[in-house]
Amino acid sequence: MPINPADLTDIPSLAAAELLTNRMDIEITSMTLEEVAGRMPVTGNRQPYGLLHGGASAVLAETLGSTLSALHALPERFPVGLELACTHHRAATEGWVTGVARPLHVGRSTSTTEIVLTDEQGRRTCTAKLTCLHRDTPPRIG
Repeated sequence: MPINPADLTDIPSLAAAELLTNRMDIEITSMTLEEVAGRMPVTGNRQPYGLLHGGASAVLAETLGSTLSALHALPERFPVGLELACTHHRAATEGWVTGVARPLHVGRSTSTTEIVLTDEQGRRTCTAKLTCLHRDTPPRIG
């Protein structure tokens, strides 16, 4: 049974410095069972030539997609990333990149999400697809 996004506040308490989303300044801006949206600044997430790093796009996509999977799977099951595929369409060089994750499939044992990233002009920069495995037991930490 899916959980109410408002109840998704008790995430395991890891030190803030350990959370990649904090290091990359990723913000979740909205969460529903139909979509999860968020954004990330280009500044601080560039590759050596001044473009948004493709790996940073992948981190934003996986963050949004796995959050959407968590909304559907928790608290009975625990989603973990199984496969992430990203197609980079154009470079972002400044401002913010926004992402929206929407479910393609939500099942008992897996979920697949499409994540679309756009620049501040609304141009698609990346399309990603994330498949998560829904585990019966939480992952071991430490």
